[in-house]
Amino acid sequence: MTETERGSTLLMLAREAIAGRLGLTSAPPMEHERWLQEVGATFVTLTQRQQLRGCIGSLLAHRPLHEDVRANAVAAGFRDPRFTPLTIAEFESTQVEVSLLSPQEPMVFSDELDALLQLRPGIDGIVLEYGALRGTFLPQVWEQLPLAEEFMAHLKVKAGLPSTFWEEGIRLSRYTVTKWKESDFTDIAQ
Repeated sequence: MTETERGSTLLMLAREAIAGRLGLTSAPPMEHERWLQEVGATFVTLTQRQQLRGCIGSLLAHRPLHEDVRANAVAAGFRDPRFTPLTIAEFESTQVEVSLLSPQEPMVFSDELDALLQLRPGIDGIVLEYGALRGTFLPQVWEQLPLAEEFMAHLKVKAGLPSTFWEEGIRLSRYTVTKWKESDFTDIAQ
């Protein structure tokens, strides 16, 4: 199966999970495919008119890929605390994007400048941790925050820290994603 076919399948699973939660008819499950049984970590992002409408995901692979996509699609549509739950009226105009994450790689750095110089804009998703605080940005966030300093400042705020905060205990990990958008597949897009 090609990457395009996998993406198309994951997008359909995400849309069907949301449709099912809204009480709309959905297609039969396809989890009999062996690759969908493999453990994987995904993020599902929902947009309306190019504006974020929900985004929830898994940083670590801990369940079969088909379960992870479905659970994250429902969570993005109905449990993202930044938004009200998705309605039937919004469903058709909502675009779905699925990101499949690579395993995380811890970064080694001496200070904030060293960490910033190691970031790969447009490529890296970053997880920032400090004590019990944690935040992540998918690589897609580089489209809105193209400068490493700006990206890191906003990531700190997302994790619950001041934008200028830096302490020795900060941990950073990087990952990459393979992503698919419904708008890239005319047979899926609503």
